[in-house]
Amino acid sequence: VSPSRAEAAAWEVCEGAEEMTEPLKQCTAWLHAYFCQPARMASLPLPAFHHPLLQRDSFTGQVLRTLLRDVKFGEAVSYKRLAELAGNSRAARAVGGAMRSNPIPIIIPCHRVICSSGRSGHYGGGNLMKEWLLSHEKLQKEKIAY
Repeated sequence: VSPSRAEAAAWEVCEGAEEMTEPLKQCTAWLHAYFCQPARMASLPLPAFHHPLLQRDSFTGQVLRTLLRDVKFGEAVSYKRLAELAGNSRAARAVGGAMRSNPIPIIIPCHRVICSSGRSGHYGGGNLMKEWLLSHEKLQKEKIAY
């Protein structure tokens, strides 16, 4: 039986697992769950975030922490609503800037932030990637619900 591409990729990443640090192992496990076993994500710890942007008490840091905490797998939020959740309802454009500054896309799910009109908006990985990630989450969430 031939392994799927995702399984083959996981094997390649984990082949040298004994040499990986614990944070890298957590990150690898989390990403594998995100793409291949989303139902497991809730039981996995988030990888540790040591990026200075996430440590500072800034609006950008607040937006990214709010996104991570409040917008769950398979959900989407508008730039405007995320600004409200982060404490400044008039800062929708600043939320866009925060998304562009996101040092850890996918783990901090900036792809879940869309325009109020329902359009997907921009994404650093490209709009096709953003649409794929949103579709992936929607389909996986439906599978988990059954």
